[in-house]
Amino acid sequence: MNINKHKLAAGITFVGVPIGTARDITLRALDVLASADMLVAEDTRSLLKLMDIHGISLDGRKIAALHDHSSAGAVERLIKAAQGGKSIAYASEAGMPLIADPGFELSRAAAAGGVPVTCAPGPSAVLTALALGGLPTDAFYFAGFLPSTKAARLSALEGLRDIRATLVFYESPRRVGVMLRDAQTALGGTRPAAVCRELTKKFEEIRRGTVAELAEHYATVTTKGEVVVLVDRGDLETINSDDLEVALKAALEEFSMRDAVDMVAKANALPRRQVYQAALELNSQKG
Repeated sequence: MNINKHKLAAGITFVGVPIGTARDITLRALDVLASADMLVAEDTRSLLKLMDIHGISLDGRKIAALHDHSSAGAVERLIKAAQGGKSIAYASEAGMPLIADPGFELSRAAAAGGVPVTCAPGPSAVLTALALGGLPTDAFYFAGFLPSTKAARLSALEGLRDIRATLVFYESPRRVGVMLRDAQTALGGTRPAAVCRELTKKFEEIRRGTVAELAEHYATVTTKGEVVVLVDRGDLETINSDDLEVALKAALEEFSMRDAVDMVAKANALPRRQVYQAALELNSQKG
């Protein structure tokens, strides 16, 4: 491969790297990695491996780490280096920098310090999932990672209920099942959805269905790899009695009648009295 190594202007270049398949990197990204005075990465081992695959030598350079646990001094040192005339390349662990990535602090500091920034764009798990998920792409909302605790996760999902766009989430493979279960409670189980796993990798998988169907599937399936979850904006105004009953049953399994009624009413934009009456009827059927 013909790498174009050349002198870069002082400043910071954010480098998009593959989300899976190493050959998805752009030629310009390779040029920047070969040419920058300083290399910075969220995961130094990942960047070193990628450079090795593509035959790019460090040439005496070291890869500095910049991640969630880095001190404020790490960003300050990079800004001073750029102000002193150094060219710096920053790469996320995977995909585009700053998307659920600690590079944001570097970008903000660069703007505040008058340091020039540019980007060698590359793959994005968000856009790749949208291309493959089969849901509307005319408008989408990237919600990143949801909170890990149930109460906070439900609250966050409820706040997204009325957004008229496809919702995009990053999720841990260990939490896909509970996240979908909470999405069923907060957003309604009838919305079309997709779980996109291991994008661009050997075991890439796209599973589509309603939120309720996917929640049921992932409740019993052990998932591995990187996961992106898509949830359609839905058609909340046309929920029928059967769908309402399904949503209520799911909510009542985990919450009191009062909390279940509140959640389902909010998720489906229904009057609380209507949902409460449906819950009473469900309880009477049990008796």
